[in-house]
Amino acid sequence: MDIDIDFGDRNSILELIKHVPATIDDGRTVKKHNTGVYCQDIPCNPLTGAASMDYRTAEARGYFKIDFLNASVYTDVRDEDHINDLLAAEPLWELLEQREFCDMIFHLNGHHGLVAELKPSNIDQLAMFIALLRPGKRHLISTCEQQGWTAIEDEIWTKTTDYYFKRAHAYGYAHAIVMQMNLICERIIPGCA
Repeated sequence: MDIDIDFGDRNSILELIKHVPATIDDGRTVKKHNTGVYCQDIPCNPLTGAASMDYRTAEARGYFKIDFLNASVYTDVRDEDHINDLLAAEPLWELLEQREFCDMIFHLNGHHGLVAELKPSNIDQLAMFIALLRPGKRHLISTCEQQGWTAIEDEIWTKTTDYYFKRAHAYGYAHAIVMQMNLICERIIPGCA
């Protein structure tokens, strides 16, 4: 099981809770996991303070790792009502066709050409777009270009052996992008979201 939790500043949360950093053993070195922590008692290396076993071994032994991720998109969110307002507001989708704006958006920066060509204009299309960027689904880009979003909507969510995004992850990121788009507009035109 994999749980990821996004924070504007993960360290401010980690300062408040007892935790043990997870470790990764790549066969040559054992190092601290970039984001994973255990909020339960787990054997620790007394020199590093990190888990004494690799996160895969820990999972096999019943320990539960949680990934605390930094997502700077949440930095300017004031509270739960603010995030709900940002998510409820329809973004100005055509802004994604402007390179400068598109390059400010996480998961879309560097992909302006494809964004401008495919023109996602709702959450479903945005989630599919994010999934298209993964190696397991890139082969669907030309189908989408030629036949539109409906031509890929079933196959985009099927499991592959190559890296792909599950539907839940893609939709989560799509909603975060809408929130970020509306935050940017709110900074430019206060109260627009």
